[in-house]
Formats: sequence, structure tokens, C-alpha cells
Amino acid sequence: MWCDSHCHVPYQGVGAEVVGEAEAVGVTRLVTVGTDAEHSEAALALAAAYDGVWATVGLHPHDASKGVGTVEPLFRGQPKLVAVGECGLDYHYDFSPRPAQREAFAAQVALANHHGLALVVHTREAWADTFAILASQGVPERTVFHCFTGGPDEARRALDLGAWLSFSGIITFKNASDIRAAAVLCPLDRLLVETDSPFLAPVPHRGRPNSPVFVPLVGAGVALARGIDVAAVEEATWAGAAKVFRLP
Repeated sequence: MWCDSHCHVPYQGVGAEVVGEAEAVGVTRLVTVGTDAEHSEAALALAAAYDGVWATVGLHPHDASKGVGTVEPLFRGQPKLVAVGECGLDYHYDFSPRPAQREAFAAQVALANHHGLALVVHTREAWADTFAILASQGVPERTVFHCFTGGPDEARRALDLGAWLSFSGIITFKNASDIRAAAVLCPLDRLLVETDSPFLAPVPHRGRPNSPVFVPLVGAGVALARGIDVAAVEEATWAGAAKVFRLP
């Protein structure tokens, strides 16, 4: 059985029907991830409706200008809320000003520590500031670098913080040798798999809308990079997701 540790459902045409579709291929647990108040509320509603779905609440760096106050009320009274995020820094697009991104990220790290929740981190072209903010706020005990796009150096630094690395369909892309090297370096008990659907569909579905149905292909990409059996990745990532998100 597989767990998609990070997907966006419902979102951009990917609806609740994918929960059943994923279960039919052995993906029996999903963590659906909030990016602002609207999408966090939708994630919580989906989690409430399905036994095998859990949710996060967060403010994506693209939306940091909206302010963390827009999502903060959603952290109360949510039995299937498992993490803060995704949150972090994205210096590639800079859809929100960098000072606003840093402020929102720091506030959400503090929220994860305050509520005893996992933290789901998005970082793109912002490794130094990401690590600096985590150091200043205190790294939550259960921190995930989602859709890991660093190489071995960034992987070692994240792992030294006690974090988990979550790998997406990018690991199947031809030009992703650094990411595959990071997946080889990462201990199996600190490795997760995700789709980030509807984005980043793995090969051979690249360019199409992604779905939690494709988690086994991501796991196969990790197994190929490491030279191990897919079943070992399946077992380890199932256990890892249960530990990170405190799933039953």
C-alpha cells in the first residue's frame, strides 16, 4: 500500500473522484495540502469526507502577501489536520515579495511548533534563507522538505536537521540526476513519495495532469535510482508517512 504524502485535491479539475481511483491501485492514504485559506478549507472538507485522507493548512509562498492571519483560524478544532504548510520560500517566481515570504514562513514554522504539527516546506532557489529561518524559529520535530529539488549537499543539510525528504515525479525526469543522487543518499526511513498533483506527472505521463494514482511510478523511480526493490520503497514510505503525519 502506498501513501501520497503531498497532493492538491480538489484542485484545478482534479476532484474527489481520484480518492477512489487511487485506492483501486493501492494508494490508500492521501495527504492533501493547503496553499491558502480557500484551498486549505477544501482540503479539510475532503479529509472529513474520506477515511484515507488527511489535510494540511498553510499559506504558500506565492500567496504570502495575503498574510498568515487568513489561515490561522483553520488550525482549531480539526481532527484530521496533520501539518502546517505548504509554506516556505520561492525565489524563482517571486509572486509575493521576498520579505513577505520570509515573514509568512517564519510565522508558520512558529505555528507548527506551537500546535505540535508537522511542517511541510516548499523551497525553490532559496536554500540559504530557508535554513536560516528554520534555525531562527526552531526546526519542528517532524519537518518535510516536499518535492525535494536539491542535490546531495542540500539533502545532507536537511537530514542533519532531522527532516524527511519527499520525492515527486521529477525523479523520473531525464535531467534530474542531482535529485536521484539525493534519493540515493537519503536513508529509507527519512524518505517519502508524493505526486504534488495536479503538477509534475512522472514519466511516461509527463505533460499531463498528475494524480495520486501515479504514486507507484514515483516509488519505482526512487527504487531504480537506489537499485532496490520497489516493495522496499513502498513499505518504507508508508511507514515514514505514518510517522511524520501521525497517521493511525
